[in-house]
Amino acid sequence: SVVSSVPSVFSEILDQIAGRVSVDTLVFAGEALPGSLVERARAAFPGVRVVNGYGQTETYYVSQFLLSDGQDRIGGAVAPVGSPLDCVRAHVLGEGLLPVPPGVPGELYVAGASVTRGYRDSPGLTAERFVPDRFGPAGARMYRTGDLVRWDREGRLEYVGRGDAQVKIRGLRIEPGEVEAALTAHPGVAQAAVVVHEGDAGTKQLVGYVVPTRTTGQADDPNGSGRSHLDLTAGVSVPELRRFVSGRLPEYMVPSAFVVLDRLPLAPNGKLDRKALPAPVFKGETYREPSSEAEKVLAAVFAEVLGADRVGVDDDFFAVGGDSIRSIQVVSRARARGVEVTPREIFQHRTVASLAAVSAGRTVATAVLEELEGGGVGFQPLLPISRYLLELGGG
Repeated sequence: SVVSSVPSVFSEILDQIAGRVSVDTLVFAGEALPGSLVERARAAFPGVRVVNGYGQTETYYVSQFLLSDGQDRIGGAVAPVGSPLDCVRAHVLGEGLLPVPPGVPGELYVAGASVTRGYRDSPGLTAERFVPDRFGPAGARMYRTGDLVRWDREGRLEYVGRGDAQVKIRGLRIEPGEVEAALTAHPGVAQAAVVVHEGDAGTKQLVGYVVPTRTTGQADDPNGSGRSHLDLTAGVSVPELRRFVSGRLPEYMVPSAFVVLDRLPLAPNGKLDRKALPAPVFKGETYREPSSEAEKVLAAVFAEVLGADRVGVDDDFFAVGGDSIRSIQVVSRARARGVEVTPREIFQHRTVASLAAVSAGRTVATAVLEELEGGGVGFQPLLPISRYLLELGGG
């Protein structure tokens, strides 16, 4: 009556055991628990109790989030971890080991009687992870988990991701767990993983891997090769997914490419094997040659900036590997060849054909005036290069 599993493994077997076994309690641990998986489990096993167990071997620490079938839906994309046990204290700290306000992500430190003495025959690692407890009595220590969490309004911990999984692209820090949470919030996505792909030229791009939810009525392939790919991908399309994520995340956090998989590769311990994820393929629509002079210029500039052999007039700039920095390069290089477009228009129109149409007959002065039209006074986020320079420190 009790099933204990890593979320990624249980997501694989859920459809196979639904209706065949009786489950009273589901216990998840080892990974972040997607809210979508909780909802799928509740639909498959009405009345089931879900336990989100969380802890570290170094602290014997377990916090639990319980959810029964009669409770409301989970508010976020990831189920809360819960509250610490009475014998331990949980501190969510930021820079300078200062507590952060509720709702703000910080690193989790665990203190109390359950914290172990350290790692056997590893004094360096022990000193790095077991640090003085500034909130406890003299000589007390707390364990630095490396997990990013935050307090919610009800005083529960929410898991955000691993601190060492944080990546930086074009000077901007990105937490892959936040992007994965946005992906799994889509009703057609069962699982998601986000990694950074480094191209041949050393450019880094965010790639999202998704496993669609399985639709009812699927049948196994009579040839024995498993469920059909069309059935698996019926619940989500890449353009729809891009629009969905773009409405929930800033542009720099939206993956440059999406890869739809039948399943995520797993390591022997049941957790995601990121090294086994396939390399993304940045591809556009069926190739259509440019016809007008403006289309020829823009297609050549797109290909040059993206490092592609060719780009068709119907290819979406961002679907074939473009981003905000490359959009600025397109503007400057197209202008040098007599075609005037603005960065805003690249986000709005995206294809060579559409950009060529809006740029027809435009001069440099006209482009500048159109870009400034409707401007005013207000908050202006720092550009990526400005953020990068600030992170370097100095005066």
